[in-house]
Amino acid sequence: MKHSYYNRVKLCLVLTLSIIGISIYGQGKGFVVGVITDTLNRPIEFANIAIQNTNMGSSSDENGRYRLKVVSNQRLAFIVSCVGYIPNSFELKIENDERREVNIKLIPIYNRIEEVSVISTRRKFGNIEKINTKSLEFIPDASGNFESILKSLPGVSSSNELSSQYSVRGGNFDENLVYVNGVEIYRPSLVRSGQQEGLSFVNSDMVSGVEFSSGGFNAEYGDKMSSVLNIKYRKPEKNAANVNISMLGTNFTLEGLSKNKKFTHITGFRYKTSKYLLNTLDTKGDYRPVYLDIQSYLNYDISPRFSMSFLGSYSTNKYQFVPGDRETRFGTFNNALQLKVYYEGQEINTFETALGAFSTELKPNDNLLFRLTTSGFITYERETYDLLGEYLLNELDNSLGSSTYGDSLINVGIGGSLDHARNFLNTRVLSVDNSNIWVSGVNKLKWGVKYQHEIVDDQISEWKLIDSSGYSIPISTDQLKLSYALKASNKLNSNRINGYVQDELNISGGIFNYIITAGARISYWDYNDEYIISPRASITAEPSWRKDISFHLSGGYYYQPPFYKELRFTNGILNPSIKSQKSIQFVLGSEYRFMAWDRPFRFTSELYYKNLSNLIPYKVDNVSIRYSGVNMAKGYAYGLDLKINGELVSGAESWASLSIMRTYESITNDTYIDQNISILRTGYYPRPTDQRVNFGVFFQDYLPGNPTFRVHLSAHFSTGLPVSAPQNVVMYNPITRMPSYKRIDIGFSKIFKDDVGKGGAKLNGVKWLKGLWVSAEVFNLLNINNTVSYLWVQTVNNQENESGTYAVPNYLTSRRLNIKLTAKF
Repeated sequence: MKHSYYNRVKLCLVLTLSIIGISIYGQGKGFVVGVITDTLNRPIEFANIAIQNTNMGSSSDENGRYRLKVVSNQRLAFIVSCVGYIPNSFELKIENDERREVNIKLIPIYNRIEEVSVISTRRKFGNIEKINTKSLEFIPDASGNFESILKSLPGVSSSNELSSQYSVRGGNFDENLVYVNGVEIYRPSLVRSGQQEGLSFVNSDMVSGVEFSSGGFNAEYGDKMSSVLNIKYRKPEKNAANVNISMLGTNFTLEGLSKNKKFTHITGFRYKTSKYLLNTLDTKGDYRPVYLDIQSYLNYDISPRFSMSFLGSYSTNKYQFVPGDRETRFGTFNNALQLKVYYEGQEINTFETALGAFSTELKPNDNLLFRLTTSGFITYERETYDLLGEYLLNELDNSLGSSTYGDSLINVGIGGSLDHARNFLNTRVLSVDNSNIWVSGVNKLKWGVKYQHEIVDDQISEWKLIDSSGYSIPISTDQLKLSYALKASNKLNSNRINGYVQDELNISGGIFNYIITAGARISYWDYNDEYIISPRASITAEPSWRKDISFHLSGGYYYQPPFYKELRFTNGILNPSIKSQKSIQFVLGSEYRFMAWDRPFRFTSELYYKNLSNLIPYKVDNVSIRYSGVNMAKGYAYGLDLKINGELVSGAESWASLSIMRTYESITNDTYIDQNISILRTGYYPRPTDQRVNFGVFFQDYLPGNPTFRVHLSAHFSTGLPVSAPQNVVMYNPITRMPSYKRIDIGFSKIFKDDVGKGGAKLNGVKWLKGLWVSAEVFNLLNINNTVSYLWVQTVNNQENESGTYAVPNYLTSRRLNIKLTAKF
């Protein structure tokens, strides 16, 4: 009986193991691979492909590619989805060890009609905008920089067409993160004005993808308080070349790949001279700005799962200026003034930068990616000038009908100034960065760690002497005093380490479809022995019953550790007790996609609030930022950003954006004495970037029936920025505001052959020519004098030897015509 029982148990075990074995054999593995694209065959990143009623899934990479391991010998139902697109579903049965290629096309929710759409932006997540740079080739812009496409986005402000710098939602130029292929980009520190800048780092002709966030960004991005610009350079899929020639310079790009397609390369060369533009400034003289830049991005795929890449860049920017004279008329009708200055001397500035970054990427399986990047950045900056200016300040005749109307009547002041500088700054930044991604079903986990070593050698020697009517200002009876002087020698050798972890969860089904992202950053800097922790989160919700609208909420803690400029007191000495500035942010937004005139449109809105603390007050002069070197202020910023974009004419996208913002700060325990000798608190005052209203438009049109003739118009309006006291006055609250910034640039293009190789009958036979067009651009169409900063002129104006100060506006460029030729091969 007992043996019979054991025999039955053995038989059951044998049968169970046999069934399991048969089941395991029957459920072998296979693979489904392919590319996910939109209706314009553009790859869709972060699209989700999942097997229904299971936790098995994957997502597409930046090239739209996906790879999913599945159970074989079973009919499976797949669902493909992405925010902003109509879901796609299909069924397959995969044989054991089969590799089936399935390419999937998703239709945008707002584009069900059979026509070409060039909608340039869509949301990747609620707090990240993905920008198509196709319109960049046609935007008329005096600077020629990539950032021109950002300046018309909501929340972004720039009142200087000569500069690539921009402020975002009340932050300054130093508060913006810029990445190229995952490498953080730095800019020179000694640049004082837009005419000295040259070109920004980003080469527009090499760009394949752009992501931008104006606040509330995720933990994977670094420690800055305002924005993130994440740029990816192109990995070529064919041999090609591009050349762009204009009156402002030349760009040339060469790209290609090897026969086995394992090695790809793209190299860009840029030359720019802004002499043509600078000759329209009030200060006349011999402008000789020369900017040269070469960049190269190389890739080599050792195997399908292991690749290496190199990003290299070298640029030299030499600005030489021998001023002659200056004549500026300013003031009001009732008090019209004229400044006349005669100069001697010259200014020679040199900025050299070099960047090298080597990356390796390993994919052990379909769900895991490891990336390691080592990079080095070097900058050598030289600022030298000796400028003697002898000036006359006169009051003009404002009597209408007078024979001397507009001529000088009364001399208000006479004097001179001598400016001297010998400033030298060498900076080296070395880093090792590891970032990783693990995908499991509807989860995407990202984590990474970065080590950075910084070496700074700064030698400062600058001073200013002012003489007015035979008096040196400030006035002294027994010695010659300088109006301003700064001399210091600093060396900094420090280390930083930071890391992050972030999880993204996609939840489908129910009333809403969600994308939830949460993470945190931790950083340490040994110079001030400071640890910071930055938790951040975001959520995007799309109603399942209405696919044309979505909502997003994001926020968290955003610190900005000092780099170098923030460390310096006004006397040039470094502050070892400096701490990170802090911003607590909340962003609430929505996106609505709709059809109008049978064409797709998109309307976005965002409401935000920032609570600012540990602020380091600063002054802005043109593009130069001078910090106080002390965490002594608190502040806030809030505002509303709106944007509408779409095809006013079929196949040509236009957009308009409106931003309303207020940002104030208050210095702790700051007081002043009024005329009644009473001590009063300063309280809150506008920050230097408090630009209340910012409106931007980009419009495209073409001749009916002949789209080869096109017009492109870019218009900007911004209310005036606050103006602080001169640099030698230790006071940060503003004393006035600049006039509003108003500018219209327009371009006209004739396309002989477009960039996909379609053109007239004569050029269609030229197979090696892929694109050709000529543009005529008019900068500052209305010839408006926009103010970028002020020249402070002091005079002795009474018998008590009390000096008066006049703020003379420094105007930006006047109207100019530019001719541009673009060819693609």
